[in-house]
Amino acid sequence: MNSNFTTILRLILGLGLIVFGLNEFIGFFPSPELSPAASDFMSSLTATGYVLYFVGALEIMIGLLLVFKKWVPFALLVLAPISVNILLFHLFLDRPDILKAIIIVVFNALLIIKYWKAYRPLFQ
Repeated sequence: MNSNFTTILRLILGLGLIVFGLNEFIGFFPSPELSPAASDFMSSLTATGYVLYFVGALEIMIGLLLVFKKWVPFALLVLAPISVNILLFHLFLDRPDILKAIIIVVFNALLIIKYWKAYRPLFQ
């Protein structure tokens, strides 16, 4: 279970989540140019006052769990709907930046497959 490949995927995904989660609070990456539909969607999420901060905090928490190898199957399970939503956002509203979303989904899926033994009781 603890192959070098799995460790590298886990660390890259965890560090990426920490960086992008911190960006929600600190804003060290400039906002990319978005299509009008994507801009409207992001504006509505920003207008709530909490959604993007909550997702950012979840990303940081999941990233820390992955980096420190604590509750990895749980972290991957919590990340699954977030990563699918990131992919769907980019698929339908912001195709030019879809590569990052695909990487997140693929890394999450590969790690879920690697930790599948932990999920077996959920399907019995």
